[in-house]
Amino acid sequence: MLDAGAPLAFGTDWPVAPLNPLLGVYAAVTRATLDGKHPGGWFPEQRLTLEEALRAYTQGSAYAAFEEKEKGTIAPGKLADLVVLSDDLFSIPPARIKDVRVVLTVVGGKVVYQAE
Repeated sequence: MLDAGAPLAFGTDWPVAPLNPLLGVYAAVTRATLDGKHPGGWFPEQRLTLEEALRAYTQGSAYAAFEEKEKGTIAPGKLADLVVLSDDLFSIPPARIKDVRVVLTVVGGKVVYQAE
């Protein structure tokens, strides 16, 4: 779909798959499974770049919900929904994405979660 120019919209398929979107990003980028059964990647030719996976979880999901004018990117006038992570996803090996933790969550411009 991505090769055809279609926007990707990612979300979770809980309880079938983990609820944590970082695990979804990990799966999209590495195509590895959490149980270790496919360390080289399940259909490795389907790996996405980190940027493609993050865009699918943010802009793509907002687009799919017809809410791209309100959220999906950080811009003036949009909702300030964001997370601060324990690591810079672009500076770590993709295999470590599954270990990254959320340290701060902001929804509508208000802090709703902060790690100790």
